Parts: sequence; structure tokens; C-alpha cells
Amino acid sequence: MSLPTSIAARNLRTVTGVEVPIPDPDCRVHLQFRRFAGCPVCNMHLRSIVVRQHEITAANIREVIVFHSHADELRKYTDELPLDVIADPDRVLYREFGVESSPRALLDPRGWPAIARAVAHDLRAASRRDRPAPPSRPDGGPLGLPADFLIAPDGRVLASKHGTHVYDQWSVDELLALAPSRQLR
Repeated sequence: MSLPTSIAARNLRTVTGVEVPIPDPDCRVHLQFRRFAGCPVCNMHLRSIVVRQHEITAANIREVIVFHSHADELRKYTDELPLDVIADPDRVLYREFGVESSPRALLDPRGWPAIARAVAHDLRAASRRDRPAPPSRPDGGPLGLPADFLIAPDGRVLASKHGTHVYDQWSVDELLALAPSRQLR
């Protein structure tokens, strides 16, 4: 499969009903593909994004996160996130961007420390009733791999990464290094 080098203009609808332009004519878009609604590892990663959202916004980047779950399931876990969250239960975008599922998502030992930290954090939060417990049977399955795309306002894919295990995605530092100035390319 050949991966896109540019993205045709379209609007995606968030789980809250907001239309999000991809590409965005006013800024770069960090299009993130995550796993399922309530995924502890995804939640841990998204918390790192939210904590540094001001830096990401200052670099003229908009965060758009895609999950392979239904919108009603996603809202249980993402209503408090100040991010654009997209439901793609039929994996249309996943196929278009070559984002895969694989047992190596969970079996690769490089992801195990993140899994342990994330599950412990989410179970503590669930016991305090801060958020629902992670699902025992995830919507869309547990074997998704992460992927990241940085998309210019003209639709060019400036950079991309397809993860090889559950916690193999761009950190905020890596993302910011890809867009070092406010100037649009």
C-alpha cells in the first residue's frame, strides 16, 4: 500500500459534532491515530499532549485524534479532553493512512512499561470514580498500532510515523522538533 504524500481536503466530525478541516488552512495538523475508547496507554499519551497543549498551539499545530471506536463509546472517556477527537469505527481513515492492527501492539516488550503505568493510573482513577474503568472488551479490539502524521495547510504530509508497538508514537518533544517555528512550510 502506498501511503499518502498529500491529503485531499475534507471535514471530519468530532465526537461532539464539531467540523474539523483536514488539512486546516490556518495551521499544521497533527493527525494522531490511537487505539480504542478508554485505552489506558492512549489516555496516558493524550494527557502528555494536554499538559503541553499551549506549546503545541504556539507552534501553530492543531491536534486531531482518531480512534477506531464509536462516538458514543469515545465520549465516555474523552468529553473532558480539549482536543478534537474523531470516531472511525469502520476504520476508513485507518485504511487510507495505512494504520494497522497487530498482536505485536501488545506483545512487543518495549511497550510493556507504558502498559503497566497506564493501566495502574487508569485503575486508580476508576476506583476514585474520576473516569470509567478501561473496557474489558474494547470497541474495535485491543491490537491497534498508533500512527502520527503532520499535515501542512496545503495538504502535504510533512512527516509521519507508524508505530511498531502500543506506545510507539511521537512525544510532544518529537512533534515540536518537526515544526520548530511558527512559519508554515
